[in-house]
Amino acid sequence: MQILRRNYAKWRRVRELFRSSDGAMGGTDTAIESGNMVAPKPHFAVRLLPSLTDVAFLMPLAFVFLRMGGASGMLGDGDTGWHVRTGEWILANRRVPSQDIFSYTKAGQPWFAWEWLWDLAFGWLHEHGGMAAVILASLLVICATSVVVFRLVRRQCGSAMVAIAIMFFVTGGSAIHWLARPHLFTLLFAAIFYSLLERVHEGETRLLWWLPALTLVWTNLHGGFFVGLILVGAYAGGELLRALLESTEEARKQALKRARPYIAAGFACTLASFVNPYFYHLHEHIFAYLTDRYQYKNIMEFQSFNFHHPVTVFFEPMLMLGLAAAVWCVARRDYVHALLITGWAHLALVTVRNTPIFMMVAAVPVACMVQRLIEDLPGSNVASWVRHLAARVGRFAADFGETDGIPRLHLASAAAAGLLVALFYAPNAPAKCRAEYDASHYPAKAVEFLRKAGPSNTIFTDDTWGGYLIYRLYPANKVFIDSRSDFYGASFDEKYLDVMNARYGWEKNLDRYHVNAILLPVGVPLAATLKQSPRWHAIYDDGVAILFRAADAAAKGGNQVSAVRQGGKDRDREVTKTETRDLTITKSTTRSEPS
Repeated sequence: MQILRRNYAKWRRVRELFRSSDGAMGGTDTAIESGNMVAPKPHFAVRLLPSLTDVAFLMPLAFVFLRMGGASGMLGDGDTGWHVRTGEWILANRRVPSQDIFSYTKAGQPWFAWEWLWDLAFGWLHEHGGMAAVILASLLVICATSVVVFRLVRRQCGSAMVAIAIMFFVTGGSAIHWLARPHLFTLLFAAIFYSLLERVHEGETRLLWWLPALTLVWTNLHGGFFVGLILVGAYAGGELLRALLESTEEARKQALKRARPYIAAGFACTLASFVNPYFYHLHEHIFAYLTDRYQYKNIMEFQSFNFHHPVTVFFEPMLMLGLAAAVWCVARRDYVHALLITGWAHLALVTVRNTPIFMMVAAVPVACMVQRLIEDLPGSNVASWVRHLAARVGRFAADFGETDGIPRLHLASAAAAGLLVALFYAPNAPAKCRAEYDASHYPAKAVEFLRKAGPSNTIFTDDTWGGYLIYRLYPANKVFIDSRSDFYGASFDEKYLDVMNARYGWEKNLDRYHVNAILLPVGVPLAATLKQSPRWHAIYDDGVAILFRAADAAAKGGNQVSAVRQGGKDRDREVTKTETRDLTITKSTTRSEPS
């Protein structure tokens, strides 16, 4: 306690130095003008210091580089590759594709490039700055989202300390879906929508009319634009629910009056979402995709939250606090936030990719509840040490928040961004700043072997590596499949999974498309089966990927090439019992999913 007392006293003295006109930094004197006290103006040097907004900006970067492996972690699946190539195709052809351009199995068939605006922007970035520019821009979107959410939470709960503490959990939980893909803009736009809707909830109704314009842009960046419609609907629904439950006629009328602008804005946002290259057909396509039960059974990101996942340490506390906050909101007749928490908690538990949205929407009511608890504890009937501690924490948080509220130039955030750019483009970039796919999970060496061996138009590989092959080999080679599961459809996907798991009739599916090369992760069931098949010969093996050629093609290709160390130390080269290594092919035949 003595240490805490001394540190707190030091903090107050430092704070007074920043604020005082007599401090070492030198400020202006407090003046009395016309009988009114004018707050002292802080020294300019204070504006150069980092603030909690800078901490909110830097926190995602800390997670990416300390927990997620850095740049390669942002390329955790192959989707980024085909998105970039789509954008470059749009730049070259000056139109949005309406037919498939990447596969030989469904070439020319209708395709919805529903993230075309992201593809265009990031394709341009890739052309001018390579994959480093794509990753850096994606990190900037994540950091901007974190800042928007932090400032919203701070404004609503009134405590910068509580807000940054909650942001630690929000950041950790949201990291489950940080990839250099278009859905990052859904997180950013959801945060912006939430911030605007909270201000509208406080009476700034005119801000509602920003939402249709934002929806128009959001619709063309990512198919998750319907999240914005859900958020608007929650605010309208909360007011309608209040109208049903209010005891007086006047209160019911006021609630209905507050609901009308939300309903009108929701209708305007819906109309704005039709401004896209596919008109209402995009909505039909997304609805059909999201209601296809096959996706929920076979795509990892559509499956239920796994409480054995490392991110559980962030999600579970927020889930419990969120449910407590929902009850607290109902007791205060705040039905809007109660609906937001319970609705998105359900969606996050049912579908893991909704976890970041839940973390964001729960942050405001949870922070408000925690701050109210801190304020109420000093006067509550609890142990005296708890009351004294709560009072000290409250005073410290208030003083810190006042100082943190001084406008800053955010040089720390700018310096961090500049340092990242320098590291990413350095001649010998650190391992975590190399903008490339992880060679221990992607067939980088095998692709180089394929380049030297000459083009093969009928390569079969898994859906995740399909996106990678598009990035590395398109247009010389097209793919059997990639992770655009909405395009390939459940029927084709089931045939693909039959092949990957070497089920009955798998060879017929390959023969139908005249497949003459198969590139696989070393541990999938099909790799073991191919080793025993007289029709297929392994011509390349580096311990990460195995390349098989049809017997007649392999005979022309020469001897087998292997990068596996001799002596069988790495793994048994003969077919034994295999274990699945690729996370997209599990015991439940799970595959990855499109952005």
